[in-house]
Amino acid sequence: AGLLLASFFPAAALKVGFIGKVFVSALKAVAPVLVFVLVMASIANHRQGQQTHIRPILLLYLVGTFSAAVVAVIASFAFPSSLVLASHPGEMSPPGGIAEVLQSLLLSVVDNPVNALISANFIGILAWAIGLGIAFRHASDTTRNLLSELSNGVSLIVKVVIRFAPLGIFGLVASTFAESGVEALKGYAHLLVVLLGCMLFVAFVVNPLIVFLKIRRNPYPLVLTCLRESGMTAFFTRSSAANIPVNLQLCERLGLHEDTYSVSIPLGAT
Repeated sequence: AGLLLASFFPAAALKVGFIGKVFVSALKAVAPVLVFVLVMASIANHRQGQQTHIRPILLLYLVGTFSAAVVAVIASFAFPSSLVLASHPGEMSPPGGIAEVLQSLLLSVVDNPVNALISANFIGILAWAIGLGIAFRHASDTTRNLLSELSNGVSLIVKVVIRFAPLGIFGLVASTFAESGVEALKGYAHLLVVLLGCMLFVAFVVNPLIVFLKIRRNPYPLVLTCLRESGMTAFFTRSSAANIPVNLQLCERLGLHEDTYSVSIPLGAT
């Protein structure tokens, strides 16, 4: 529908794009608060001896990332592509070395909690949420129940925002095609075909294979659910932070362990 609107009524499509911007802004606004409250409440109410299964998730992340990188490298050699971009060397500079990277990471960890929430610094948010969660494990049952209720309240706000996902994605698709136009995309046809081909191969071949090796049954119902609920939103919002609430909501619907996904989802997005 968004593509049709952009094709026949581009002016209207540009105006509809405002809906998409509001949707993305709402997701970005709620994501830091959601991650902070959810992680803190999960750790505070974590029971001794309860498994969080973070280690297998890290292993799957490494396998999936490496597999996708291999696919991209093979495609780049099999179908060489070029992209000319306007360079602005004064705007960005790469880190000088590993020491600078570690320094930046450490500064993100010790950031002021209020500033971390305002600037969506998820490394700092996770650090403070984990620290406060560990501290609140020694609090009274009333305090820990309050944290759980606060987590439920923020989750309810997220559910309301996500209900507007169809309208938000419609606005994003319409404005994207209205601004770029199909004609403008033709100049990048080869690059787009290679890029989308890699993405589709990873989504429908590599990832299902990894899922099958893990669950030992037909992986496609789960894979298609993740692509429909999370992949589409991630593709058009182009923001990991904006997709955090969507992924957390999907994990909850799939019945996954809250102590696991409340940490792994924001950490993966960061």
